[in-house]
Amino acid sequence: MPINNHINYIELKSKNISQTKTFYTNTFGWSFTDYSTHYTAFNNSGLQGGFEKTDGDIKKGVLIVLYHNNLDMIQEKIKKNGGKISVPTFSFPGGQRFHFLDPCGNELAIWSE
Repeated sequence: MPINNHINYIELKSKNISQTKTFYTNTFGWSFTDYSTHYTAFNNSGLQGGFEKTDGDIKKGVLIVLYHNNLDMIQEKIKKNGGKISVPTFSFPGGQRFHFLDPCGNELAIWSE
């Protein structure tokens, strides 16, 4: 059940819905439900959300931070599936993280303890 004032859903833009679905399925094991040719929702990510088709430039927006216990392994998987590392791994109090761009230019981060 949704809780007031908690993140319940996130939306990202995509220039290519099919490419986006392939990247997130192969890299993170997410599944998708298509609602039209211009919108797909994702599941199995820890938080529900979706991708909306856009023809415009994708600018930095909300930084979504994922968790993974093996940063080296997930970086290689990201690169293998068409993503790019945008900020190399750095340490912060409590862990390490890096940022990456998906094939459409959305920037996300992954952290580990």
